[in-house]
Amino acid sequence: MTALKEYDRLEASGLWRADPAAQRVEVVVSIGDATLTLTDTAERALAHWSLAAVHRKNPSKRPALYAPSDAADEAEELELSDDDMIAAIERIRKAIARRRPRSGRVRLVLTGAVAAALVTATLVWVPETLTRQTVALLPDATRTEVGDRLMNRIRRVSGAPCDGSGQSALDQLTRRVLGTGRTRVLVVPDGVATARVVPGSIILVNRDLIVDENEPDVVAGFILAENLRARQTDPMRALLDHAGLMTTAKLLTTGEVSDAVLDDYARHLLTAEAEPLDNDALLKAFEAAGLRSTPYAYALDPSGETTLPLIEADPVPVTAAEPLLPDASWVSLQSICET
Repeated sequence: MTALKEYDRLEASGLWRADPAAQRVEVVVSIGDATLTLTDTAERALAHWSLAAVHRKNPSKRPALYAPSDAADEAEELELSDDDMIAAIERIRKAIARRRPRSGRVRLVLTGAVAAALVTATLVWVPETLTRQTVALLPDATRTEVGDRLMNRIRRVSGAPCDGSGQSALDQLTRRVLGTGRTRVLVVPDGVATARVVPGSIILVNRDLIVDENEPDVVAGFILAENLRARQTDPMRALLDHAGLMTTAKLLTTGEVSDAVLDDYARHLLTAEAEPLDNDALLKAFEAAGLRSTPYAYALDPSGETTLPLIEADPVPVTAAEPLLPDASWVSLQSICET
């Protein structure tokens, strides 16, 4: 510990008393390397105060009152009026204070860091966990209800799903592609660019994939791809991710989703780009279903440039492919939207 060099020989007079009951004595105060020394007029040392412990009892007031420590029962007191000495002592005290370890500050920083980490974890972990649990706990009846309500909004843009004489052929194709299950495939006149999966085990298909094509392999490929997308990301999970934490909590606790949320998600579903599917996963799905991937690939990109892997690695050669529907059923399916 050290005093500042320019104050090494600074001296001033002051009034000192050893305890509150003692008479005040005139002393000479001098600053040493680590101490404040008080001597009487005969140059006898009366007290040595550690500069590191010196405490000011009346900050910003004159005359300045100092004590050798900040203890509540401290008895000694020094009164100083010399501005230079007061300035020197204050400067030294500040310099010493800056060198002390800031345990409180360290604790504050650590506490802040921990709090920030907890907040970050809460913002990331809580929504993820809540959404995952909500999706896992939703009964099929709630999923179906939400899907049907969402379809009521989608049909304002897409038109009512087609239910002509080709519905039997569509059901037949769906079973051929997906097997038996709860998934419903609905053909709509407009609003959906190609196909889109909807909460409630619904796959929407644009009628152009049927009417404008020469074979059912194209629409079959889109049905297969949307079913794969639903297996990779639960459509209800996609809805809740878009809607946010409050909607998720409300659905979990009450089983309800507001009309406003469904209106907003219907717009999003019909306008947003679908997440791309991995080519390897697609090819495995086509192979498992015994479907050709080439017709689907060319429907996505007529040039075949961006879907070349699906064409070159088609798991079912055209020479080995079997018709997905009898000709009569395919003709019937193409008329599904005719009234």
